[in-house]
Amino acid sequence: MAQLEIDLPSGYGAALASLKDQVRSAQHHAQRIVNTAMIELYWGIGRTILERQAAEPWGSKVLDRLARDLRSEFPHMRGFSSTNLKY
Repeated sequence: MAQLEIDLPSGYGAALASLKDQVRSAQHHAQRIVNTAMIELYWGIGRTILERQAAEPWGSKVLDRLARDLRSEFPHMRGFSSTNLKY
């Protein structure tokens, strides 16, 4: 069954283009906010590890366990390998 093309009002194309730009702009803004939050999170994790190691040295076994526990709690996230936590 063929679908009939409806007559679009004048300015429809410009309105559609403007809406597309708004969506893309909002998506880009959201990505920047998320990226900033993730960088702050990783810096915070690193700071916490360094502070704990300064107070009481943590060996590689503690970092391995920490990595395993974080991956278990947040399986959808990446970056919680023991190698990453060491660096």
